[in-house]
Amino acid sequence: MKINLIAIGNKMPAWVEEASRDFSKRLPAEIRINSILLPLIRRGKNPDIPRIVRDESRKLLAAVPDNSLLVVLDVLGKPLDTMKLSGLLQNWLDEGRDVSIIIGGPDGVSEELLKQARLKISLSAMTFPHTLVRVILLEQIYRAWSILNNHPYHRA
Repeated sequence: MKINLIAIGNKMPAWVEEASRDFSKRLPAEIRINSILLPLIRRGKNPDIPRIVRDESRKLLAAVPDNSLLVVLDVLGKPLDTMKLSGLLQNWLDEGRDVSIIIGGPDGVSEELLKQARLKISLSAMTFPHTLVRVILLEQIYRAWSILNNHPYHRA
């Protein structure tokens, strides 16, 4: 199974890349992480935010591989705790389908993209910088795997 992490943003700082690699390497071979970073559309003095969100969302959708289950991170999405995420991960593994998780730009994603998502999830009611979202998401995927495999990493 492959998890495509598809995000809008600028080049990530070294600490984000290092943390992302670390959590990705901890996962077993049956769960591969494929990170795709698409460039942020420049926002000038008077940006046309609806157009920017639409264009970024279309770029995100175009990057989703065929037959991949589409999951979008959205502030209004379904809140998940770690145990529910581990259940989702188990279902994805059982189905043997690749999953694409979308992290939108700073202004979110379009309704067009949200309508195509099989699942909309929220990491938290709080707002996180995009650099942290990637690390938090990968850590939670690793934690979910550790729960499924009785690995001592998760000690809840």
